[in-house]
Amino acid sequence: MIKVAVVGLGKMGISHLGIIRPHKDVELAAVCDSTGYILDILSKYTGLKTYTSYDKMLEEAELDAVIIATPSKAHVPMVKAALERGIHVFCEKPFTLSAEDSQMLAELAASKGLVNQVGYHYRFVGAFQEVKRLLDAGAIGEVSHVMAEAYGPVVLKPKGSTWRTQRVEGGGCLYDYAAHPINLLNWYFGMPSAVGGSVLGKIFSSDTDDEVYGTLYFDDGKTAQVSVNWSDESYRKMSTKITVWGTKGRIYADRQEVQVYLRDDATPPEGYTDGWNVRYTTELTEEVDFYIRGEEYSAQLDYFVRSIIDKNMDNVNGFTSAAQTDGVIAMMIADAEAGPADATESLAQRTAPKRKRFSLFSR
Repeated sequence: MIKVAVVGLGKMGISHLGIIRPHKDVELAAVCDSTGYILDILSKYTGLKTYTSYDKMLEEAELDAVIIATPSKAHVPMVKAALERGIHVFCEKPFTLSAEDSQMLAELAASKGLVNQVGYHYRFVGAFQEVKRLLDAGAIGEVSHVMAEAYGPVVLKPKGSTWRTQRVEGGGCLYDYAAHPINLLNWYFGMPSAVGGSVLGKIFSSDTDDEVYGTLYFDDGKTAQVSVNWSDESYRKMSTKITVWGTKGRIYADRQEVQVYLRDDATPPEGYTDGWNVRYTTELTEEVDFYIRGEEYSAQLDYFVRSIIDKNMDNVNGFTSAAQTDGVIAMMIADAEAGPADATESLAQRTAPKRKRFSLFSR
């Protein structure tokens, strides 16, 4: 049995607790949070061992792994402390608020030979997994352009705030929302060489961004447009979409389905034909042992546990891939801070794409 603790009992922490506790290969050894009321309820009705001190829990609980779901700014010291004690780590996204910190933790985990994973759950959604399979198979030929989108109703008025809407706590829309489609782009295409035209706009928030737009440039000539807005009331909940254009067709995917158009000169993969094809998430998603809010959430935690049991260090969602995403975020921040071209520049200067290079994670 893998002895696991859940740290941080907000929305995601409670969700992870509900998924991991019934896992047949897991003993939920402890939970940790700063709110005494939540711990009292859990202790009374579940008998779980509770802690308000993270360091004390690491010292006493004899853990194999931790699931960290605290506000983002606390991730670095908590992840580092667990790794230094030889404990495997699953950390919620965003991984950190600094690309340098993310790379440091990725290197530390690798040096310790510990399983590490970040909660980019879209990599476990059947539709987005199918996009990866189709791209790897070259189904639509050479990719030229990608549109990566995410919209939802998180911040809809000026009043009130949570740690997610404070730049130093959660990083705002860029880290909390845009990180998801950016992470999918990293999974599909690797690290871009540059970014341009980045916009981090405020709509209702006073401290951070509510909308994110920009272009990623890749060494092979393809580009990717990022369009994200968490102040969009026309959506009932977060909606993430990927559209990919290639020389032999087009792929569109969201949480529910994959739509694929293949030209008559394409070589269709098994199960596909020329013209329009549709595959639904229900037919692309493997069953999970325990369902609580979405198969992808159960699948990612089961994958983490399996990786520990199998000693799999090549985690599809590891710290290294999350560090790439944080690297792209750093590039977009630098590009947005540089601002648009000055009006006194020449036409050629104004129309040339601004490319802010960030070499730490370049291929």
